[in-house]
Amino acid sequence: MPGRFISLEGGEGAGKSTQLMQLASSLRGRGIDVVETREPGGSAGAEAIRALLLQGEEDRWTPGAEALLFAAARADHVAKLIKPALAEGKWVISDRFLDSSIAYQGGAGGLGTEVIRQLHRIGSGGFLPDRTLLLELPAQAAAERASSATEEPAIVSGRAIADITRRWRRPSARSPRRSRTVFEPSMLRELPKP
Repeated sequence: MPGRFISLEGGEGAGKSTQLMQLASSLRGRGIDVVETREPGGSAGAEAIRALLLQGEEDRWTPGAEALLFAAARADHVAKLIKPALAEGKWVISDRFLDSSIAYQGGAGGLGTEVIRQLHRIGSGGFLPDRTLLLELPAQAAAERASSATEEPAIVSGRAIADITRRWRRPSARSPRRSRTVFEPSMLRELPKP
């Protein structure tokens, strides 16, 4: 069976990490070899860039510099982890991928979708997931979950969660074959058999 690549997208507090673990567990229960990963990160080079992105003040990077760092991390992630795993027939599930950069750097950062897509074409050859699941929660619930999280600080802490969540709907709407919006994360338990 060929490998598949699934990305989970959504704002801070949408439940991506939890749903990723549950989806991976469900797939493993079906005998599928699964690699769990995240962006930025997932490979040694991408994790080094992640550390740069998470350190310092929120405004330490211009939107352009931030977009370049994310594109570089993604290029390393795709080349060194995602594509090799897929070639081995594994399924790869990533907490975030290109649509996050479109929402954050392209939308909230003001760079525009096409700039982010061009960086992705240069760095990762335009490689896309087989399926993207956009997790949506009401803005208030997502904000409460994000503020009570015990994980590392959000890369975009302080930005308006509701505004960025709206930005995910645009790439999702433009890619209906690849993207599905999940308004209630418990719906992931009802995914069809591969």
